[in-house]
Amino acid sequence: MPGPFRFAKRCLVGLLLLTAGVGLAAIFLPRSVSGRESDGATIAKGAGTTIIHGGTGSSGGFVPVLTTVAFHAERAGGGVTGSFDCLAYAPESGTGPNSAQFTVNAMYVIGQISGATVKGDTATLTGTASITGLGAGSSVPFTFVVQKGGPGATAVLTVNTLPTFPFNELLVAGSFRVQGED
Repeated sequence: MPGPFRFAKRCLVGLLLLTAGVGLAAIFLPRSVSGRESDGATIAKGAGTTIIHGGTGSSGGFVPVLTTVAFHAERAGGGVTGSFDCLAYAPESGTGPNSAQFTVNAMYVIGQISGATVKGDTATLTGTASITGLGAGSSVPFTFVVQKGGPGATAVLTVNTLPTFPFNELLVAGSFRVQGED
């Protein structure tokens, strides 16, 4: 019975070669690790407390400003969707007993994200927002550039009602996540 045995042996070797070929193709052929082509793929998200570098600036007496920021952006329907919230607090006064009590609502930005680009560990999110306080307006275009990381990560918020005054933020608590490029 050497004939049937040889045939089975050849089939087994062929099956093993086919399995190895499929496995190697799965390893080496280009594919999306992050799943960016599919809807619902996260581009960037995060939340935390930041301090505005330079506070209110020289014209405001360099009063410190703390923010609470939260955002998420994802791919959906061939585009980008998401939301952005940033609430900025300043103290009642720049010096004295109330200078460490961040109770004044300096600015609130609530926006819808409609665009995103990623370069390495940095995402640039764009959209329109409603803003109260400093830079107040509705349907205000904004840009939020965020760096991936925990405390020490940076972000810059620019709103079109204050185009020459970007808010350079330093994360002191929380985390920002950016889905890096493949």
